[in-house]
Amino acid sequence: MTRCASSAALKGLHVLADDDPSWPHDPVTQARAACAGGAQVLQLRVKCAGDAQFLAWAREIRSLTRQHDVTFVVNDRFDIALASQADGVHLGQDDLSPAALPPDAKARLAVGFSTHTLEQARRACGEPVDYVAFGPVFGTTSKTTAYTARGLDQLARVAALVAPRPLVAIGGIDAGQIAEVIGAGAAGVAVVSAVAGAGDPVSAVRELAALVVQACEARSR
Repeated sequence: MTRCASSAALKGLHVLADDDPSWPHDPVTQARAACAGGAQVLQLRVKCAGDAQFLAWAREIRSLTRQHDVTFVVNDRFDIALASQADGVHLGQDDLSPAALPPDAKARLAVGFSTHTLEQARRACGEPVDYVAFGPVFGTTSKTTAYTARGLDQLARVAALVAPRPLVAIGGIDAGQIAEVIGAGAAGVAVVSAVAGAGDPVSAVRELAALVVQACEARSR
């Protein structure tokens, strides 16, 4: 892969640092907890703040993730990803398509792509993406979505469909569901509220990261 992040660097626990003001922790605090707790990937998702604050957070989090050797991904905005020297950008169904990214973004950034149906996942296989996210697996309260819970059966089908690209499961996932999500074929697990809403986010990340590692080891036996 010519981009910044290898396939291996896009697997494991993905923590989304989110700027919803209802969370008890701001995005940098969430990111600091993700790095300290052992997350493999930190994604910054900003829906409320303006661009100047978005970029300031991204640059601060870029410094944190470098110190801890954590892959850093910016949600939606390839320009913020490039300006902050992030490793990747994560795009949704309503964002710019991966194929439409400018050449410098394609060369420098790993690209993740959100999908919610089998047909969307099938189309993603024709896009220049490095990993595919699928969900909400169990539903979600961290964002507004028109999609109902997809379930483990659909997750398994999508994991097989998009292979060898890593599939990252998202949506309502907590510590008690990680083993079955990884067992269904996910290479990574993305969480928002399990960390952003935690009383002790470092401990929450540490538990989740350990469970992902254990589940991946169990699946490989």
